[in-house]
Amino acid sequence: MRYRNVVWDSARWDGFTFRDDDIVISTPPKSGTTWLQMICALLVFGTPEFDGDLGEVSPWLDLVMQPREAVVASLEAQRHRRFIKTHTPLTGVPFDPRVSYLCIGRDPRDVGISWGNHLANMDLQAVQQARDAVDLATADDLLPAVPPPEATSRRDRFRHWMLDATPVADSGSSLRFTLHHLATFWDTVDSPNVVLVHYDDLKADLPGEMRRLAQRLDITVPESAWPSLERAATFDDMREHANRLVPDSGLAKRDKKQFFHRGVSGQWTQVLEDTDLREYSARAAELAGPDLLGWVHHAPVTVSSAEPPRAKPRGASS
Repeated sequence: MRYRNVVWDSARWDGFTFRDDDIVISTPPKSGTTWLQMICALLVFGTPEFDGDLGEVSPWLDLVMQPREAVVASLEAQRHRRFIKTHTPLTGVPFDPRVSYLCIGRDPRDVGISWGNHLANMDLQAVQQARDAVDLATADDLLPAVPPPEATSRRDRFRHWMLDATPVADSGSSLRFTLHHLATFWDTVDSPNVVLVHYDDLKADLPGEMRRLAQRLDITVPESAWPSLERAATFDDMREHANRLVPDSGLAKRDKKQFFHRGVSGQWTQVLEDTDLREYSARAAELAGPDLLGWVHHAPVTVSSAEPPRAKPRGASS
């Protein structure tokens, strides 16, 4: 399935040559992508002092703001174990049994709030200029223009995100797209090379989750290295190093430290009203099954007359 919007185009994966131990980090936007990239960098390099910015060592292959040839050449020149970023769901990326596919899930209510903060922190005019600077002559049609912000309050931005009915193949972020993306992993998580991580598990037990990921990726880390790696993966430390960790690539940020914002769960409780939550529950129930909803919310969420079960797939964290 081809996923194409104003920012990325999954067709850029076509013809890409994988290596045996590649890692694909495929995540819904604002779910912890940079966090998962940083953890992979720490595990792969075994030190917080790796060379280059995070976006250079873990490039976003399907981002349209950079010529594909340059991104592929950069990846081909890498001699370390590659870990590649994408926001394309698993059904839009070539599936290779030699490759590890990672995805992170986060309470969609927090995703929606974080997405609104993200848009408010973006210089959309600069984004438009960066996208227009890339040669799209080979595209079969031009990408749509970057949309202006459609709401000013955090609540209104969330409601627009929640109710956005854009088809998943054309969406950048919405509740519909987020749950669809997670479902493509949920349906295949029993595959030995597919790993689901939950944002709240990282918050609750970062050292334990990092060790679990190292085991799933078959990476051995000396015991003496763990304290420095765990410290470098905390939000406070990443915020202090925002200049080298925050992705840019034409997606202009007004404040790079603001990119990490608060990183806490439950922000939605300060923004949404009871009517919003009832509408959210009904909308979520239309878009995903109760098992997935139970896992991603990490607590029962009323989506019908009964609460969904808390079941999780094998291979996902509890």
